[in-house]
Amino acid sequence: MTPPAAPTPVAVTGLGLVTPAGVGVTRNWERIRSGIPAASSDPELAGLDVTFSCRVPDFDGDRLLGRAAAWRMDRCVQLAVVAAREAIADAGLDPATWDGTRIGVVLGNSLGGSATAENQYRVFERDPTDVSPMMIPMSMVNMVAGYVAMDCGARGPGMVTATACASGTTAIGVAQQLLRSGGCDIVLAGGTESALSPVTMTGLVRMGALSGRNRDPGLASRPFDRDRDGFVAAEGAGVLVLERAADARARGHRARALVAGYGSAADAYHVTRPEPSGAGIERALRAALADAGVEAAEVDHVNAHGTSTPLNDVTEGRALRRTLGQRPVVTSTKGVTGHTLAAAGAIEAAYTVLTIEQQVVPPTANLENLDSEIDLDIVAGRARAVRVDVAASTSLGFGGNNAALVFTAA
Repeated sequence: MTPPAAPTPVAVTGLGLVTPAGVGVTRNWERIRSGIPAASSDPELAGLDVTFSCRVPDFDGDRLLGRAAAWRMDRCVQLAVVAAREAIADAGLDPATWDGTRIGVVLGNSLGGSATAENQYRVFERDPTDVSPMMIPMSMVNMVAGYVAMDCGARGPGMVTATACASGTTAIGVAQQLLRSGGCDIVLAGGTESALSPVTMTGLVRMGALSGRNRDPGLASRPFDRDRDGFVAAEGAGVLVLERAADARARGHRARALVAGYGSAADAYHVTRPEPSGAGIERALRAALADAGVEAAEVDHVNAHGTSTPLNDVTEGRALRRTLGQRPVVTSTKGVTGHTLAAAGAIEAAYTVLTIEQQVVPPTANLENLDSEIDLDIVAGRARAVRVDVAASTSLGFGGNNAALVFTAA
């Protein structure tokens, strides 16, 4: 019997990042390696039970996109367009010369333009005739992919994945499959979210999801730490340019890493809580390893979901220990960035690629006392030089969504 053909290698050829760690890949990597948290008091949340967040610093949509374009976009779309432009430039591509019908866009998002909708409801209460005619397109979830496609002339498949906080990871997995199937030649894949509005934040507070460290926000996001009490809400976007590795070589562009494997699985357990054993994320990770043709013992590094919530970190820690043992060097970059929700998986995928390139694992900020229930080699204090040829990135989301990616050196 003829063995099945090996999957088509898919390369990461461009990265774009707009996060609380900074605008641009260079600023992000410097901040992530430093382990300096981005959380700070947020004037827009004054008077609420939680008064801090992780916002993108010095982000000016009018300046970066032009005022005429920016006013039509919710902030989550603005972040995505800026990240996509950086990723395209990093990949050495020129939208003016490509065949747009062969370019796809797959972006993860959960809450759409919720901040726009909230603001426009306040306008409606004051005077319905003042409601913006752009309210609906600014609020729609699909517009994060729609605007990116319009900005760069991508006329191939365009879609948004919505698997809660696993959305960005899911988007990269879907993009990988589009490339393997021949449905696209290039895909812009990633995720974006900007939902730090008073009503959304209040909903997260009422759910018990957020840290309450109002007096010291910089210490609030502390993944895997014994004294964690919830995540810090954040905004951000991450976009990766993906293409078949052979195509990248043919046009003379380097692959930063390979997207070797993708897996997903549902808990089918609870609306917000992960299934306690971590069986769902374990299935997703094992599926990603099988897809990559990689044994668990070959994994050198994991960029974990690591939200800093009491339930997630223990659940994920158990699953990683059971699946990979104690060998991989683990980090959670959310100690710096906070939790960017639907964008998290894409941003962390980019950090995983940078880890493979630089052979340095960034630290888990604020990890002072490792939870006794977590038996993993987690980097704390300062970045650690490690040989990384194979790395995984894991994501868990509300509704029991689990997704995992495996990256390998190019």
